[in-house]
Amino acid sequence: MGDHVSRRGFIAATTSAGVGLALARVGQAADKPAALGGKPVRGKGYASWPMITTETEKLVGEVVESGRWYRSRSVDEFEEAFAKINQAKYCVATASGTSALLTSLGALGVGPGDEVIVPPYTFMATVSVVLVHYAMPVFVDSDRETFMMDPGKLGAAINERTAAIVPVHIGGSAADLDSILAIAKGPGVPVIEDACQAHLGQWRKRGLGTWGTSGCYSFQVSKNLCSGEGGAILTNDEAMANKCFAFHNCCRPYGRSSAGVAYDGGRNTNARITELQAALLLGQLPHVEQRAKTRAENAAYLSSMLREIPGIVPARLYEGCTRSAYHLYMFRYEPEKFANLPRNKFIKALRAEGVPCSDGYGPLNKAGFIRDALNSRGYKRVYGEAAIKDWAERNACPENDKLCEEAVWFMQNMFLGPRSDMDEIAAAIRKIHAHAAALASA
Repeated sequence: MGDHVSRRGFIAATTSAGVGLALARVGQAADKPAALGGKPVRGKGYASWPMITTETEKLVGEVVESGRWYRSRSVDEFEEAFAKINQAKYCVATASGTSALLTSLGALGVGPGDEVIVPPYTFMATVSVVLVHYAMPVFVDSDRETFMMDPGKLGAAINERTAAIVPVHIGGSAADLDSILAIAKGPGVPVIEDACQAHLGQWRKRGLGTWGTSGCYSFQVSKNLCSGEGGAILTNDEAMANKCFAFHNCCRPYGRSSAGVAYDGGRNTNARITELQAALLLGQLPHVEQRAKTRAENAAYLSSMLREIPGIVPARLYEGCTRSAYHLYMFRYEPEKFANLPRNKFIKALRAEGVPCSDGYGPLNKAGFIRDALNSRGYKRVYGEAAIKDWAERNACPENDKLCEEAVWFMQNMFLGPRSDMDEIAAAIRKIHAHAAALASA
Protein backbone atom coordinates (compact mmCIF):
# COMPACT_ATOMS: atom_id res chain seq x y z
CA MET A 1 0.00 0.00 0.00
CA GLY A 2 1.33 3.40 -0.94
CA ASP A 3 4.25 1.95 -2.98
CA HIS A 4 5.15 4.01 -6.03
CA VAL A 5 3.71 2.63 -9.27
CA SER A 6 5.14 4.33 -12.35
CA ARG A 7 2.78 5.63 -14.98
CA ARG A 8 4.68 3.66 -17.65
CA GLY A 9 4.39 0.45 -15.63
CA PHE A 10 0.70 1.02 -15.03
CA ILE A 11 -0.06 1.51 -18.74
CA ALA A 12 2.00 -1.54 -19.69
CA ALA A 13 0.03 -3.67 -17.24
CA THR A 14 -3.40 -2.62 -18.48
CA THR A 15 -5.53 -4.15 -21.18
CA SER A 16 -6.08 -2.36 -24.47
CA ALA A 17 -9.22 -0.86 -22.98
CA GLY A 18 -7.11 0.43 -20.09
CA VAL A 19 -4.66 1.98 -22.52
CA GLY A 20 -7.53 3.74 -24.23
CA LEU A 21 -8.72 5.10 -20.89
CA ALA A 22 -5.23 6.38 -20.09
CA LEU A 23 -4.96 8.12 -23.45
CA ALA A 24 -8.41 9.61 -23.00
CA ARG A 25 -7.22 11.12 -19.73
CA VAL A 26 -4.30 12.79 -21.49
CA GLY A 27 -6.69 14.36 -23.93
CA GLN A 28 -8.98 15.42 -21.13
CA ALA A 29 -6.11 17.23 -19.41
CA ALA A 30 -5.93 19.59 -22.37
CA ASP A 31 -9.60 20.60 -22.01
CA LYS A 32 -10.43 24.00 -20.58
CA PRO A 33 -10.80 23.91 -16.74
CA ALA A 34 -14.32 24.24 -15.38
CA ALA A 35 -13.15 27.32 -13.45
CA LEU A 36 -12.53 28.95 -16.84
CA GLY A 37 -15.83 27.85 -18.37
CA GLY A 38 -14.97 24.29 -19.42
CA LYS A 39 -16.86 21.10 -18.64
CA PRO A 40 -16.21 19.60 -15.18
CA VAL A 41 -14.42 16.26 -15.08
CA ARG A 42 -16.99 14.88 -12.64
CA GLY A 43 -20.69 15.53 -12.88
CA LYS A 44 -21.93 13.50 -9.90
CA GLY A 45 -21.30 13.36 -6.19
CA TYR A 46 -19.58 10.74 -4.06
CA ALA A 47 -20.92 8.14 -1.65
CA SER A 48 -23.30 9.68 0.89
CA TRP A 49 -22.31 9.50 4.54
CA PRO A 50 -23.25 8.06 6.95
CA MET A 51 -24.43 4.86 5.28
CA ILE A 52 -27.62 3.37 6.70
CA THR A 53 -27.67 -0.42 6.92
CA THR A 54 -30.52 -2.85 7.59
CA GLU A 55 -28.54 -4.16 10.57
CA THR A 56 -28.43 -0.68 12.05
CA GLU A 57 -32.17 -0.08 11.61
CA LYS A 58 -32.95 -3.44 13.25
CA LEU A 59 -30.63 -2.99 16.23
CA VAL A 60 -31.66 0.61 16.92
CA GLY A 61 -35.31 -0.38 16.68
CA GLU A 62 -34.82 -3.13 19.23
CA VAL A 63 -33.20 -0.71 21.68
CA VAL A 64 -35.98 1.86 21.22
CA GLU A 65 -38.70 -0.71 21.79
CA SER A 66 -36.98 -2.24 24.82
CA GLY A 67 -36.63 1.07 26.65
CA ARG A 68 -33.07 0.01 27.45
CA TRP A 69 -31.59 3.39 26.59
CA TYR A 70 -28.93 3.55 29.32
CA ARG A 71 -25.41 2.03 29.20
CA SER A 72 -26.24 -1.67 29.01
CA ARG A 73 -26.14 -4.78 26.81
CA SER A 74 -25.48 -3.14 23.43
CA VAL A 75 -22.58 -1.15 24.88
CA ASP A 76 -21.08 -4.31 26.37
CA GLU A 77 -21.40 -6.10 23.02
CA PHE A 78 -19.80 -3.23 21.14
CA GLU A 79 -16.91 -2.91 23.59
CA GLU A 80 -16.15 -6.61 23.23
CA ALA A 81 -16.36 -6.50 19.42
CA PHE A 82 -14.32 -3.31 19.00
CA ALA A 83 -11.57 -4.61 21.29
CA LYS A 84 -11.43 -7.86 19.30
CA ILE A 85 -11.09 -6.31 15.84
CA ASN A 86 -8.26 -4.09 17.10
CA GLN A 87 -6.44 -6.85 19.04
CA ALA A 88 -6.97 -5.11 22.39
CA LYS A 89 -7.80 -6.70 25.75
CA TYR A 90 -10.11 -3.93 26.99
CA CYS A 91 -12.43 -1.31 25.54
CA VAL A 92 -14.28 1.45 27.38
CA ALA A 93 -16.89 3.17 25.21
CA THR A 94 -17.44 6.87 25.90
CA ALA A 95 -19.68 9.75 24.89
CA SER A 96 -17.20 11.12 22.31
CA GLY A 97 -13.62 10.98 21.14
CA THR A 98 -12.98 14.08 23.22
CA SER A 99 -14.37 12.23 26.25
CA ALA A 100 -12.05 9.30 25.52
CA LEU A 101 -9.02 11.60 25.53
CA LEU A 102 -10.25 13.46 28.62
CA THR A 103 -10.82 10.16 30.43
CA SER A 104 -7.40 8.73 29.53
CA LEU A 105 -5.63 11.81 30.88
CA GLY A 106 -7.87 11.78 33.94
CA ALA A 107 -7.08 8.12 34.60
CA LEU A 108 -3.38 9.04 34.60
CA GLY A 109 -4.02 11.78 37.15
CA VAL A 110 -2.93 14.57 34.81
CA GLY A 111 -3.56 17.93 36.42
CA PRO A 112 -2.29 21.45 37.21
CA GLY A 113 1.47 21.77 36.91
CA ASP A 114 1.81 18.87 34.45
CA GLU A 115 2.81 19.12 30.81
CA VAL A 116 1.30 17.07 27.99
CA ILE A 117 3.11 16.78 24.64
CA VAL A 118 0.92 17.12 21.55
CA PRO A 119 1.37 17.73 17.79
CA PRO A 120 0.25 21.00 16.18
CA TYR A 121 -1.47 19.37 13.18
CA THR A 122 -4.65 17.93 14.65
CA PHE A 123 -8.20 18.77 15.67
CA MET A 124 -8.55 21.07 18.65
CA ALA A 125 -9.88 18.32 20.95
CA THR A 126 -6.37 16.90 21.35
CA VAL A 127 -5.42 20.12 23.14
CA SER A 128 -8.81 21.02 24.64
CA VAL A 129 -8.67 18.02 26.96
CA VAL A 130 -5.22 19.08 28.21
CA LEU A 131 -6.60 22.51 29.05
CA VAL A 132 -9.64 21.06 30.83
CA HIS A 133 -7.24 19.27 33.18
CA TYR A 134 -5.33 22.55 33.69
CA ALA A 135 -2.16 20.95 32.32
CA MET A 136 0.20 22.78 29.98
CA PRO A 137 0.18 21.76 26.30
CA VAL A 138 3.65 21.45 24.79
CA PHE A 139 3.83 21.23 21.00
CA VAL A 140 6.33 19.16 19.03
CA ASP A 141 6.69 20.32 15.43
CA SER A 142 5.37 18.37 12.43
CA ASP A 143 7.21 16.20 9.95
CA ARG A 144 5.83 17.75 6.76
CA GLU A 145 6.31 14.59 4.70
CA THR A 146 4.02 12.55 6.94
CA PHE A 147 1.86 15.30 8.58
CA MET A 148 2.72 13.67 11.95
CA MET A 149 4.58 14.66 15.10
CA ASP A 150 8.30 14.70 14.29
CA PRO A 151 9.87 12.10 16.62
CA GLY A 152 13.28 13.66 16.04
CA LYS A 153 12.10 16.68 18.04
CA LEU A 154 10.25 14.80 20.76
CA GLY A 155 13.08 14.07 23.20
CA ALA A 156 13.95 17.74 23.65
CA ALA A 157 10.36 18.47 24.78
CA ILE A 158 10.36 15.95 27.66
CA ASN A 159 11.20 17.10 31.18
CA GLU A 160 10.32 16.28 34.79
CA ARG A 161 6.87 17.84 34.35
CA THR A 162 5.90 15.71 31.34
CA ALA A 163 2.87 13.62 32.33
CA ALA A 164 1.89 12.19 28.92
CA ILE A 165 2.67 12.20 25.21
CA VAL A 166 -0.30 12.25 22.83
CA PRO A 167 0.76 11.38 19.27
CA VAL A 168 -2.08 11.72 16.75
CA HIS A 169 -2.59 9.24 13.92
CA ILE A 170 -3.85 12.09 11.78
CA GLY A 171 -5.97 11.20 8.77
CA GLY A 172 -5.90 7.56 9.86
CA SER A 173 -2.21 6.92 9.15
CA ALA A 174 0.13 5.92 11.96
CA ALA A 175 2.54 8.22 13.72
CA ASP A 176 6.05 6.75 14.12
CA LEU A 177 5.19 4.55 17.07
CA ASP A 178 8.52 2.71 17.20
CA SER A 179 10.40 5.95 17.75
CA ILE A 180 7.82 7.61 20.01
CA LEU A 181 7.46 4.60 22.33
CA ALA A 182 11.22 4.15 22.54
CA ILE A 183 11.74 7.81 23.46
CA ALA A 184 8.95 7.70 26.04
CA LYS A 185 10.21 4.47 27.63
CA GLY A 186 13.41 5.96 29.06
CA PRO A 187 11.76 8.56 31.32
CA GLY A 188 8.68 6.35 31.75
CA VAL A 189 6.20 8.79 30.19
CA PRO A 190 2.78 7.30 29.30
CA VAL A 191 1.77 7.45 25.63
CA ILE A 192 -1.90 8.09 24.84
CA GLU A 193 -2.57 7.42 21.16
CA ASP A 194 -5.09 9.77 19.58
CA ALA A 195 -6.55 7.35 17.05
CA CYS A 196 -9.80 9.28 16.65
CA GLN A 197 -9.43 9.23 12.85
CA ALA A 198 -7.75 5.83 12.55
CA HIS A 199 -10.45 3.14 12.56
CA LEU A 200 -8.83 -0.20 11.61
CA GLY A 201 -5.51 1.54 10.97
CA GLN A 202 -2.52 -0.64 11.83
CA TRP A 203 1.09 -0.39 12.95
CA ARG A 204 3.05 -3.54 12.12
CA LYS A 205 -0.26 -5.36 11.54
CA ARG A 206 -1.66 -4.55 14.99
CA GLY A 207 -4.45 -2.10 15.65
CA LEU A 208 -3.65 1.53 16.31
CA GLY A 209 -4.59 2.52 19.83
CA THR A 210 -3.20 -0.72 21.31
CA TRP A 211 0.49 0.23 21.48
CA GLY A 212 0.53 2.96 24.11
CA THR A 213 -0.94 3.09 27.60
CA SER A 214 -4.29 3.63 25.88
CA GLY A 215 -5.69 4.65 22.53
CA CYS A 216 -8.67 6.89 21.87
CA TYR A 217 -11.27 6.72 19.08
CA SER A 218 -14.07 8.98 17.90
CA PHE A 219 -17.38 7.96 16.34
CA GLN A 220 -18.45 11.46 15.38
CA VAL A 221 -20.62 11.52 12.28
CA SER A 222 -17.82 12.11 9.74
CA LYS A 223 -15.70 9.21 11.06
CA ASN A 224 -15.20 5.91 9.21
CA LEU A 225 -17.25 4.23 11.95
CA CYS A 226 -19.81 6.63 13.35
CA SER A 227 -22.80 7.07 15.65
CA GLY A 228 -23.32 10.83 15.42
CA GLU A 229 -21.24 11.20 18.58
CA GLY A 230 -19.41 8.57 20.58
CA GLY A 231 -15.94 7.36 21.41
CA ALA A 232 -13.88 4.51 22.81
CA ILE A 233 -10.69 3.81 24.75
CA LEU A 234 -8.59 0.74 23.97
CA THR A 235 -5.94 -0.60 26.32
CA ASN A 236 -4.11 -3.81 27.17
CA ASP A 237 -3.51 -2.62 30.74
CA GLU A 238 -6.13 -3.89 33.21
CA ALA A 239 -5.35 -1.17 35.76
CA MET A 240 -5.71 1.51 33.09
CA ALA A 241 -9.03 0.01 31.95
CA ASN A 242 -10.34 0.12 35.53
CA LYS A 243 -9.21 3.72 36.03
CA CYS A 244 -10.72 4.84 32.73
CA PHE A 245 -14.02 3.13 33.49
CA ALA A 246 -14.19 4.71 36.93
CA PHE A 247 -13.27 8.17 35.65
CA HIS A 248 -15.91 8.10 32.89
CA ASN A 249 -18.63 6.44 35.00
CA CYS A 250 -18.92 8.31 38.28
CA CYS A 251 -16.26 6.28 40.14
CA ARG A 252 -17.85 2.88 39.49
CA PRO A 253 -15.68 -0.20 38.96
CA TYR A 254 -15.14 -1.74 35.52
CA GLY A 255 -18.23 -3.39 34.07
CA ARG A 256 -20.68 -1.99 36.62
CA SER A 257 -23.24 0.75 35.95
CA SER A 258 -25.49 0.38 38.99
CA ALA A 259 -26.04 3.59 40.91
CA GLY A 260 -25.78 1.61 44.16
CA VAL A 261 -22.17 0.59 43.59
CA ALA A 262 -19.48 2.83 45.09
CA TYR A 263 -15.85 3.04 43.96
CA ASP A 264 -12.94 4.25 46.00
CA GLY A 265 -11.54 6.55 43.33
CA GLY A 266 -10.55 10.14 42.76
CA ARG A 267 -11.63 12.68 40.14
CA ASN A 268 -14.38 11.47 37.83
CA THR A 269 -17.14 12.51 35.49
CA ASN A 270 -20.04 11.10 33.48
CA ALA A 271 -18.84 10.48 29.93
CA ARG A 272 -20.89 7.38 29.19
CA ILE A 273 -22.03 6.26 25.76
CA THR A 274 -25.69 5.28 25.33
CA GLU A 275 -27.35 2.08 24.10
CA LEU A 276 -28.65 3.88 21.01
CA GLN A 277 -25.14 4.95 20.00
CA ALA A 278 -23.83 1.43 20.59
CA ALA A 279 -26.61 -0.04 18.44
CA LEU A 280 -25.70 2.32 15.60
CA LEU A 281 -22.09 1.16 15.84
CA LEU A 282 -22.92 -2.55 16.08
CA GLY A 283 -25.01 -2.27 12.93
CA GLN A 284 -22.01 -0.97 10.96
CA LEU A 285 -19.36 -3.38 12.21
CA PRO A 286 -20.14 -6.09 9.60
CA HIS A 287 -19.18 -3.59 6.87
CA VAL A 288 -16.23 -1.76 8.40
CA GLU A 289 -13.52 -4.18 7.19
CA GLN A 290 -14.58 -4.13 3.55
CA ARG A 291 -14.90 -0.34 3.57
CA ALA A 292 -11.42 -0.02 5.06
CA LYS A 293 -10.04 -2.31 2.34
CA THR A 294 -11.76 -0.30 -0.42
CA ARG A 295 -10.41 3.01 0.91
CA ALA A 296 -6.87 1.67 1.16
CA GLU A 297 -6.91 0.22 -2.37
CA ASN A 298 -8.33 3.38 -3.91
CA ALA A 299 -5.90 5.59 -2.00
CA ALA A 300 -2.88 3.55 -3.11
CA TYR A 301 -4.06 3.74 -6.73
CA LEU A 302 -4.65 7.49 -6.52
CA SER A 303 -1.22 8.04 -4.97
CA SER A 304 0.44 6.15 -7.82
CA MET A 305 -1.01 8.71 -10.24
CA LEU A 306 -0.66 11.87 -8.18
CA ARG A 307 3.04 11.26 -7.54
CA GLU A 308 3.61 11.75 -11.26
CA ILE A 309 2.09 15.24 -11.26
CA PRO A 310 4.76 17.87 -10.45
CA GLY A 311 3.78 19.82 -7.35
CA ILE A 312 1.50 17.15 -5.81
CA VAL A 313 3.11 15.28 -2.90
CA PRO A 314 0.92 12.65 -1.15
CA ALA A 315 1.56 12.21 2.57
CA ARG A 316 4.25 9.60 3.17
CA LEU A 317 3.42 6.57 5.30
CA TYR A 318 5.97 5.34 7.81
CA GLU A 319 7.33 1.87 7.09
CA GLY A 320 5.55 0.48 10.14
CA CYS A 321 2.14 1.71 8.97
CA THR A 322 0.78 -1.52 7.51
CA ARG A 323 -2.67 -0.01 6.99
CA SER A 324 -3.90 3.57 6.88
CA ALA A 325 -7.57 4.16 7.64
CA TYR A 326 -7.62 7.07 5.15
CA HIS A 327 -10.18 9.07 7.06
CA LEU A 328 -8.40 11.87 5.25
CA TYR A 329 -6.36 11.61 2.09
CA MET A 330 -3.74 14.33 2.53
CA PHE A 331 -1.21 15.80 0.13
CA ARG A 332 1.00 18.85 -0.11
CA TYR A 333 0.48 21.32 -2.93
CA GLU A 334 3.54 23.18 -4.30
CA PRO A 335 2.34 26.31 -6.15
CA GLU A 336 5.71 26.99 -7.77
CA LYS A 337 5.14 23.89 -9.92
CA PHE A 338 1.67 25.12 -10.89
CA ALA A 339 2.81 28.46 -12.39
CA ASN A 340 2.53 29.97 -8.86
CA LEU A 341 -1.20 29.32 -8.78
CA PRO A 342 -2.15 30.06 -5.13
CA ARG A 343 -3.48 27.14 -3.12
CA ASN A 344 -6.87 28.80 -2.65
CA LYS A 345 -7.26 29.10 -6.43
CA PHE A 346 -6.11 25.50 -6.90
CA ILE A 347 -8.77 24.33 -4.43
CA LYS A 348 -11.42 26.48 -6.08
CA ALA A 349 -10.50 25.06 -9.51
CA LEU A 350 -10.57 21.49 -8.20
CA ARG A 351 -13.99 21.99 -6.63
CA ALA A 352 -15.21 23.41 -9.94
CA GLU A 353 -14.19 20.10 -11.55
CA GLY A 354 -16.60 18.32 -9.18
CA VAL A 355 -13.91 17.19 -6.72
CA PRO A 356 -14.59 18.43 -3.16
CA CYS A 357 -11.48 19.26 -1.14
CA SER A 358 -10.29 21.26 1.84
CA ASP A 359 -7.20 23.20 2.92
CA GLY A 360 -7.12 21.34 6.25
CA TYR A 361 -6.05 22.53 9.69
CA GLY A 362 -4.51 25.83 10.68
CA PRO A 363 -1.57 26.05 13.13
CA LEU A 364 -3.13 24.74 16.34
CA ASN A 365 -0.31 26.11 18.50
CA LYS A 366 -1.44 29.62 17.47
CA ALA A 367 -5.16 29.08 18.15
CA GLY A 368 -6.93 31.82 20.07
CA PHE A 369 -8.67 29.46 22.50
CA ILE A 370 -5.28 28.29 23.80
CA ARG A 371 -4.09 31.86 24.30
CA ASP A 372 -7.30 32.71 26.15
CA ALA A 373 -7.01 29.63 28.39
CA LEU A 374 -3.38 30.31 29.27
CA ASN A 375 -4.20 33.89 30.18
CA SER A 376 -7.02 32.84 32.50
CA ARG A 377 -6.83 33.33 36.25
CA GLY A 378 -6.30 29.63 36.97
CA TYR A 379 -3.37 29.19 34.58
CA LYS A 380 -1.63 32.31 35.81
CA ARG A 381 -1.98 31.12 39.40
CA VAL A 382 -0.53 27.67 38.61
CA TYR A 383 2.24 28.53 36.14
CA GLY A 384 2.98 32.21 36.72
CA GLU A 385 2.85 35.07 34.25
CA ALA A 386 6.47 34.65 33.09
CA ALA A 387 5.84 31.07 31.88
CA ILE A 388 2.64 32.15 30.16
CA LYS A 389 4.44 35.00 28.44
CA ASP A 390 7.21 32.71 27.14
CA TRP A 391 4.84 29.93 26.04
CA ALA A 392 4.33 31.05 22.43
CA GLU A 393 8.07 31.26 21.72
CA ARG A 394 8.72 27.90 23.37
CA ASN A 395 6.00 26.32 21.25
CA ALA A 396 6.91 27.71 17.84
CA CYS A 397 6.43 25.11 15.08
CA PRO A 398 7.90 26.50 11.85
CA GLU A 399 7.61 23.28 9.85
CA ASN A 400 3.95 22.99 10.77
CA ASP A 401 3.39 26.60 9.71
CA LYS A 402 4.64 25.63 6.24
CA LEU A 403 2.54 22.46 6.23
CA CYS A 404 -0.61 24.44 6.98
CA GLU A 405 0.07 26.54 3.87
CA GLU A 406 0.57 23.47 1.65
CA ALA A 407 -1.99 20.89 2.75
CA VAL A 408 -5.00 19.72 0.74
CA TRP A 409 -7.48 17.06 1.90
CA PHE A 410 -10.01 14.65 0.45
CA MET A 411 -12.55 12.99 2.78
CA GLN A 412 -12.96 9.26 3.36
CA ASN A 413 -16.32 8.82 1.59
CA MET A 414 -14.66 9.80 -1.70
CA PHE A 415 -12.71 6.52 -1.54
CA LEU A 416 -15.67 4.15 -1.26
CA GLY A 417 -16.58 4.15 -4.96
CA PRO A 418 -15.06 2.46 -8.02
CA ARG A 419 -11.47 2.93 -9.18
CA SER A 420 -12.73 5.21 -11.96
CA ASP A 421 -13.47 7.83 -9.28
CA MET A 422 -9.72 7.99 -8.64
CA ASP A 423 -9.05 8.36 -12.37
CA GLU A 424 -11.34 11.40 -12.40
CA ILE A 425 -9.60 13.02 -9.43
CA ALA A 426 -6.22 12.59 -11.10
CA ALA A 427 -7.59 13.85 -14.43
CA ALA A 428 -8.98 16.98 -12.75
CA ILE A 429 -5.61 17.78 -11.16
CA ARG A 430 -3.78 17.15 -14.45
CA LYS A 431 -6.16 19.54 -16.18
CA ILE A 432 -5.48 22.24 -13.56
CA HIS A 433 -1.74 21.67 -13.87
CA ALA A 434 -1.89 22.03 -17.68
CA HIS A 435 -3.78 25.33 -17.40
CA ALA A 436 -2.24 26.64 -14.17
CA ALA A 437 -0.88 29.83 -15.76
CA ALA A 438 -4.29 30.77 -17.14
CA LEU A 439 -5.96 30.01 -13.80
CA ALA A 440 -3.36 32.07 -11.95
CA SER A 441 -3.99 35.11 -14.10
CA ALA A 442 -7.78 34.77 -14.18
